[in-house]
Amino acid sequence: MPGLLILMVVMTLGWAFWSSARGAAERATELGSRACHAAGVQLLDQTVHASGIRLRRGDDGRLGFERTFRFEYSEAGDDRHVGKLVLRGDRLVGFVGPMLT
Repeated sequence: MPGLLILMVVMTLGWAFWSSARGAAERATELGSRACHAAGVQLLDQTVHASGIRLRRGDDGRLGFERTFRFEYSEAGDDRHVGKLVLRGDRLVGFVGPMLT
């Protein structure tokens, strides 16, 4: 019986981590798309890719995940540039990418 309880706890934690990661990826895609649209450039592949995760303390001192996402954009259609988004929880804390024109 304790083995089943441990398995259920591990599965619940795994589901929570996966769900949080999916939510962060959707938020990063939305932010990357908005930034590219505002700058008048094209978001290539219409998506972002997770490139890192680490534990960081937030402004309130609590531990949370800081996720880094990478995306590519094009200014003229025949070039590729790399951008980066950093999310701490659901909040954007770092951005490197297209600038507003």
